[in-house]
Amino acid sequence: MTRIKVMIVEPSVVITEGLAKVLSEASRIKVLEPVHDATVASERATALRPDVVILNPTLAESPSALLGDYSGPVLALVYQYVEQLRLKRYDAVIDIRESSGTMIDTLIRVAKTVEQGDREATVSYELSKRETDVLIQVAKGLTNKEIADKLNVSPHTVISHRKNIMHKTGIKSVAGLTVYAILNNLIDESFLI
Repeated sequence: MTRIKVMIVEPSVVITEGLAKVLSEASRIKVLEPVHDATVASERATALRPDVVILNPTLAESPSALLGDYSGPVLALVYQYVEQLRLKRYDAVIDIRESSGTMIDTLIRVAKTVEQGDREATVSYELSKRETDVLIQVAKGLTNKEIADKLNVSPHTVISHRKNIMHKTGIKSVAGLTVYAILNNLIDESFLI
């Protein structure tokens, strides 16, 4: 089994080391020496030839602005608000507020999809499993506290998931999220009648 070589471009040593530790849990992933200085990212990508680059999207308008000729998949590393338009320039998004399993799954999925030559399918603003669970409960009209009790998480976690859902979908209202849930077959229309 070939290991996926990952290069992280992020100025924060704390975030880089934490993400590297999480990703290193997967035997299929090899985290290369991180790049803390964005000005050398292109040079390092050329020298190290990573399979996947994880890049803080606030460092440049687009991945190619920092990575030059690198043509592999680039994942946006998100831990603060980033405009959705900017995120569309990436093959997928890794949010550090997600579980380690979700982050690893996203990275492996993108690497596999690119290996199979289907790069278009890698653009992803998909909701995580837990975000989908929260969205369904929101569409059913439950409060944050009720959702937290039902899913055995804290209300703060529910609020974080709701922010992520609104960010990924671009929908800010409960009514809009309900319509989104119906259109994506997450709940049945008859539930609302």
